[in-house]
Amino acid sequence: MLKVYRGVQPRSRRVREADALRLARGWGVSAPVLLATGEEADYAWSVVSVVPGVPGSVTTTADVTNFVQRALSLTTNLHARAHGLSLRPGPGWSATANQVTTTHQRLLLEQLSSRCHRLPWWNALQSMLTPLNDLPTVHLHGDLKPEHFLADGKKEHVVDWEASGRGPGVCDHVDTMFHLIRDLIYAGTAPSELPVDVISQVPVTGLVLAWRVVQWLDRRRPRDINELSHREFDRIALAGTSADAVRATGRCIALLRAVGVPQ
Repeated sequence: MLKVYRGVQPRSRRVREADALRLARGWGVSAPVLLATGEEADYAWSVVSVVPGVPGSVTTTADVTNFVQRALSLTTNLHARAHGLSLRPGPGWSATANQVTTTHQRLLLEQLSSRCHRLPWWNALQSMLTPLNDLPTVHLHGDLKPEHFLADGKKEHVVDWEASGRGPGVCDHVDTMFHLIRDLIYAGTAPSELPVDVISQVPVTGLVLAWRVVQWLDRRRPRDINELSHREFDRIALAGTSADAVRATGRCIALLRAVGVPQ
């Protein structure tokens, strides 16, 4: 399969995915084989093997449970590989000379556009993320969602590694939780019907989930980030448990869906 990287940082995405595929396969993860890779004037490309299987979904509670189990199994493997290493936060699994050493807080904040700085919850978000700086740095898949796990009846394969990075393990966990909640809500599940007991098995605090909602809105249409009120932000960020965070996020995303924010 030919994969072409265009638009935002095509070369960096190519390099990140190539490095992650080589390492992940060496760690026992079933992932595509990198066959060739290169760059052209305005885009980059990779040729990878086609892996069999059906992409995951959130159609049933069993689907949700399977995804949670798959994601936690993968992240346990990936995150453990950082033991004994002096990893620094940043994009990709291998730091390059031009990557500035940063903190986990800055790593997350730098993924948001400058328009976020003018919004009423910005200062609260900055201060809330400070405790992340004390967490260990691990290898991150960077984009965990159901369709990135393909099951063929014998194995489960993991695809799309171009967002791989180095940071706190909670970044992978929050991707897992966020994608589940968002996909369920946009599929028509009411916030009160979310399988909270299953989703809340993912170890995520409300403050990181609030950041992930901000990141999602910031990458939509420019006006969508303005739809997140300070009140809804606080409900997620100040949630006392993972279950409370799931419920608050479900309500928030349902409201955003109702005003026309695209998935």
